[in-house]
This record gives sequence, structure tokens and C-alpha cells, in this order.
Amino acid sequence: MLQITIEPYEAFNEKTNEFLYSDGATLQLEHSLMSIAKWESKWNKPFLNQPRKTREECIDYVRCMTITQNVDPLAYMGLTDAQIEEINRYIEAPMTATWFREDNNKRFDRRPVTAEIIYYWMISLHIPFECQKWHLNRLLTLIRVCNEKNAPRKKRNRQEIQAERWALNEARKKKYNSTG
Repeated sequence: MLQITIEPYEAFNEKTNEFLYSDGATLQLEHSLMSIAKWESKWNKPFLNQPRKTREECIDYVRCMTITQNVDPLAYMGLTDAQIEEINRYIEAPMTATWFREDNNKRFDRRPVTAEIIYYWMISLHIPFECQKWHLNRLLTLIRVCNEKNAPRKKRNRQEIQAERWALNEARKKKYNSTG
């Protein structure tokens, strides 16, 4: 969870010729599957496959991430560029100690990933719905771990097996100071 404090501010709305006042707010934010589902239901486009978002879309996503109750809608307009950068760093953080080896031979699916696709993955992998409140990167890591653990073991060819045995033998020779 990320906490952001928006300072009180005053602005002028040129369309209505009115001054707008906000007392500011302290927001508790959670980048989760639920937040993405809310945002996608409003904007009707995939969140994850859209690298460039307008400022209005970014602020609206912050609104969707907010778990603080009864926040004045005008408070979001007081978000600074530095705060939006901090929120983006939080969104991009891995939130897990798990890492993966990259497989250069792996094909990537270019279809957009939406909240419904992620919910489908959760259902098919029997991941409980409580996880929809986790940081999204942590949930996606869990999904990837489940997929890799459930996948059949990759068959190795003869050369890979021989190379592994050769490396083990060389390590043993060095450890025991032996020639073979």
C-alpha cells in the first residue's frame, strides 16, 4: 500500500469562471486487480497494454486505486507530477522476491491482457479471490509460478545432459583436487 498526502490548493475553472478549493487529502492507494477492473469498466480499454495514458486517465486510475473512504473528488486535481511519478514507481515495483530465468525461445502472446483475463487465470489455477486485492505484480508473479509449476518438465536433448554431466565432473575434480 502507498500513502500520498495531497496539499490543500486553490484553482480557477475557466469553463465555469469559478474558484475551486480543496482541503487536500491523505490517500491510501493499492495497485490491484480490483483497481484495474474499475478503471477498465470506465474507460473500456485494456489498462496493461496501454503504455501512454493521458493525465486524466492517470488521475482516474489513482481514484480507482484509492481505498480511503470519502475523498473529495477535487483533491485528486492537486496531485503533483512528483506524486504521480512516485505512484508510477509503486505500480512498477515487483513486490516479491521471486525472479525468473528468461527463456529466449518462449513465444509471447500479443493479445491484450484485461482484468477478465487475469480473473480467468485465477479461476483456472484455483487462486482465491482474496488475491485480487494484492499488488498486481505480486498476483501476476503468483500466476506465473503456478503456470511454471504445473507445466510438464521440459525434455532435454542428449547434448544438454552431457554438458551438465561434464560440468558436474569438472566441479568434482576441482573440489577433490583430482584428475579424473
